[in-house]
Amino acid sequence: MNNAQDNPFRSEKALKRLRRRRNADMRFQGYGIVALGFALFALVFLISAIAWKASGASTYHVIRVDLELSPQTILPEGDASPEEITRNIEGFYSLVRNDLLTRFPEANETVQSKRAFSSLIDRMAVLPLAREVANEPHLIGQTTSVDVPLSDDVDMFLKGAAPRAIFLRVGEASSPMRNAEEGDFKIEVDRLNKVSAKIAAIGQHGAEPTVLLVADKSVGRIKSMEDGDVILEILTGRQDQFDGASVKAVIIPSPEDQRSVSDQQIAWALSLKAEGVIKRVPHFSLLTHTDSTYPELAGALAALVGSLLTMLVTAAVSIPMGIFAAIFLEEFAPKNRLTQIIEVNINNLAAVPSIVFGLLGATLLLGTFGLPRSAPLVGGLVLALLILPVVIIAARAALRAVPPSIRSGALAVGASRMQAVFHHVLPLALPGMLTGAILGMARALGETAPLLLIGMVAFVAEVPSSTTDEATALPVLIYSWASNAERAWEPMTAAVIVILLAILVLMNLAVVLLRRKFERRW
Repeated sequence: MNNAQDNPFRSEKALKRLRRRRNADMRFQGYGIVALGFALFALVFLISAIAWKASGASTYHVIRVDLELSPQTILPEGDASPEEITRNIEGFYSLVRNDLLTRFPEANETVQSKRAFSSLIDRMAVLPLAREVANEPHLIGQTTSVDVPLSDDVDMFLKGAAPRAIFLRVGEASSPMRNAEEGDFKIEVDRLNKVSAKIAAIGQHGAEPTVLLVADKSVGRIKSMEDGDVILEILTGRQDQFDGASVKAVIIPSPEDQRSVSDQQIAWALSLKAEGVIKRVPHFSLLTHTDSTYPELAGALAALVGSLLTMLVTAAVSIPMGIFAAIFLEEFAPKNRLTQIIEVNINNLAAVPSIVFGLLGATLLLGTFGLPRSAPLVGGLVLALLILPVVIIAARAALRAVPPSIRSGALAVGASRMQAVFHHVLPLALPGMLTGAILGMARALGETAPLLLIGMVAFVAEVPSSTTDEATALPVLIYSWASNAERAWEPMTAAVIVILLAILVLMNLAVVLLRRKFERRW
């Protein structure tokens, strides 16, 4: 045995087995690293995709105009009550409309142009102005600067989302000459070959693009183009503004009849942008406005407050009830068949689909007890039932983690069973209990199906002030906005998802901080 070759642990077979074990360990570690890397990649990809989509909702375009709030328009009947001022949407809208009509007199020429002009700004876009004047009546009779949101279709075009446009600088234009057809002009523009190449490339896909030429505040549409000469139809502005001006071409690949925004509306928007009237500003109204049927006016404030009220009801019901139930089952309940059945059913309830609790809430709370529909009170009670098993299981696990010597020591110095539990065991188990409770609350915050069944999908235009007011929640708002057809709702939905994820991250961060600060390892 003194010879190394006679040692059974250094034999060829033993060394092969050792290498196989080490290779197996390395493979297992490699599998773990690959799995962790895949999970991190999926997480980063998901968050990046949502954040990229939500970036479109971080800003929006407004028309900044100076309006004279004349009493004849604001108070047509002389009633200066806040309710009447807020109700006079038509009066405030006429102020904005008349200001824009002074810039675009061609908007009153035909019925089609009037309809297109009215679609630049929705009538309800002046509601914030009406509310501001109602709260500050001293503004009546003064001139004030107002930011009015553009319609969602025009806003999406200016952001380059839909329809996508190609912008090219094509040099200077020569003196325009009137063409035979009324309203058309013939001009010569440098470097039109770039425009022709783009049109040819788009035409290969079977599309007929629209080409607009922009010179200062004037916009024209190309009707024909040949040998550097362009027949231009003026959409807005004056013909003489093209004389020697630096011209920019706007190529829109999709035909006008396949777009939600017309050439005339695009021309007006480009003219206002060149004038400096259109501004791109942060979209703070997403957090300060309530829900609306217009994407540019919608906000998530009512859903934020509704989620907060719902979570308050959920926490007030589920956390105390779950902790006390866990203490009784773990410390005081007799270990018999009945408690075993209760424990099994608690574990089973934790796996029940959330929609079942929604059906229970709709039947029991709404149908039997007659609680108000779409109220945070009902939503909170349903979600409390949903996370109650989770809180009980987490609290019992935290109680089991406390060493038996703590209980024995308390009893040995004369403490009663209840004193031992509440004075010694519970303070040590409380961090683990709170961890489970917050994780359960995070799950409840993201639930949608139970709230849909109890009617919290209702359109809510006012911020709820109590748990019995009509309200909605962030997950339901995401579902509602994602169901809308307009393209402008897509970034809005992604922005609300980012808000919800931020709240969930904060709740999980609170769990980590509580665990690090109060948890004791035995």
